[in-house]
Amino acid sequence: MKPDESSLTSLVAAFGRAYHSQHDTPKIFDDFMAKELISQKEFSDIRKNMIEGITFFNAEIAQRFRDDPDEILKWITQVQLSPTPLARAAYCEKVLLHEVRLGLQQYVILGAGLDTFCFRHPELKNSLEIFEIDHPATQESKKRRLAHANLKIPSHLHLVSMDFAHPFSYSNLLDEGFANKKTFFSLLGVSYYLTKEEISTLINHLFTKVPSGSSIVFDYADENLFREKGMFNRVENMVKMASVSGEPMKSCFDYDEIEEMLEASDLLIYEHLSPDTINSLFFDERADYLSAFETIHYIHAVKK
Repeated sequence: MKPDESSLTSLVAAFGRAYHSQHDTPKIFDDFMAKELISQKEFSDIRKNMIEGITFFNAEIAQRFRDDPDEILKWITQVQLSPTPLARAAYCEKVLLHEVRLGLQQYVILGAGLDTFCFRHPELKNSLEIFEIDHPATQESKKRRLAHANLKIPSHLHLVSMDFAHPFSYSNLLDEGFANKKTFFSLLGVSYYLTKEEISTLINHLFTKVPSGSSIVFDYADENLFREKGMFNRVENMVKMASVSGEPMKSCFDYDEIEEMLEASDLLIYEHLSPDTINSLFFDERADYLSAFETIHYIHAVKK
């Protein structure tokens, strides 16, 4: 990402969540606020670009639905764009809300992008401090979008600027009121874009100032990321799209590497969801194109 540009990836992910909320049934994850953070022009432009770019994704589908642009958009969104953002958000928030019921008071969203959790759960305003961390340009873009949508930033939401390509620092978080107490971290849609060393260093630093019982949910790509084509070549397309957008994917792991990395930070894997498990939990018996993305796994890890 260039220093003065917000993340295109976060905008496209928000588009996918908004589309799902408006058009898909049943809902895997209903982000009914996502559309508020995307302008009508942006929504229309992304829609137009996706439809016009269908031959990049699949020439056969382009021919089959050449007279039905809405079906083309549905196919691209459900096959390529939405599966991972929807399922990982659904899983993460399920774990988070369970932690809240157990008394969690502090939530840190790393790579928050256009996250809307705070605005979808106003009932938590007096019980949960939320810290959204992302690139400075993305944070400034989000502030403008919130203002345009007439959404006031509540007192328990703290927008913290940070570039994950640089060493993690707690200074900005502490300035916003972050405390040394049980914390839940989410790191969704970020790990692919960092090197293995950057991810390991980030997680290690995250857990230096939080007590035992603090935890993290994150998604990662397995060792097949750069050789697996996936259904309709969608894994290969994902890697290509990331590179073209200026945010290339840099890392993938086998399970033993993930386990070793977490162990080095005094974390134990509490739950691991493979693509097959994700498909069973979130995509079972659907009548549309949605299915779990090949090569993508979810982890819930807890500090000893």
